[in-house]
Amino acid sequence: MSTSLFGRYLDPRAICPRVTASDSAEVITLLAERLRMIGSVKESYARAVIDREATMPTGLPLADDVAVAVPHTDPEHVVTPALAMATLATPVAFKSMEDPDRDLAVTVVFALALRDKNEQIEMLQTIAATLQDAPIMRRIAEAATVAEILAALETKKT
Repeated sequence: MSTSLFGRYLDPRAICPRVTASDSAEVITLLAERLRMIGSVKESYARAVIDREATMPTGLPLADDVAVAVPHTDPEHVVTPALAMATLATPVAFKSMEDPDRDLAVTVVFALALRDKNEQIEMLQTIAATLQDAPIMRRIAEAATVAEILAALETKKT
């Protein structure tokens, strides 16, 4: 996986399988803490992502009533480019990117910490391609361990 975008940006220490959270802010805070622990973001990152999510939500509906979220914020809060992800034991409500008045029951969250627009576009395209692959998304959502998530991502040659 080291040659893929996921391999370049996704540190296994920033993968959180089967998380139990009460709301989107709790998930974002957990992922921000993981990114901070590996030295990729500043302390300001979590608050900045939560604030951005309130005005520009990132929930995306997929097929079969599955939804994901891709929270992120401005590069000023990022030290080195990285990606964190969580699978949720039970869905958590995130507002829809398409309709901010609509709550989506999100089961997978990808938190982006990127420093420039090209990185952001490239990573969003990679994530979008993964999201469109229903068997891989099912494997990710059902994964109980970091190793299972990495194995599912490895099957996607992006």
